[in-house]
Amino acid sequence: MGFRKERHSITNLQMHLICVTKYRQKILTLTSLRSIENSFREVAKKMNFEIREFNGEADHVHILIELCSRYAKEYPPKLSISQIVN
Repeated sequence: MGFRKERHSITNLQMHLICVTKYRQKILTLTSLRSIENSFREVAKKMNFEIREFNGEADHVHILIELCSRYAKEYPPKLSISQIVN
């Protein structure tokens, strides 16, 4: 995606989401990480945002989300993190 240019500013709205297992238990396998990534990518298509990066380990997942042009032009953004996660 690109930058949002205004008269006095340039912005690029990204969200870094970290999901951690309860008590940091090491329960995520490669198969479960792929399943989680596929689920997030399906939601991204439906809600019009882009997954820039996705990676994880046995006890947590990192997701870098960038809003697509429809939401990037809106300020303040109408799409919240809680809408993406829930």
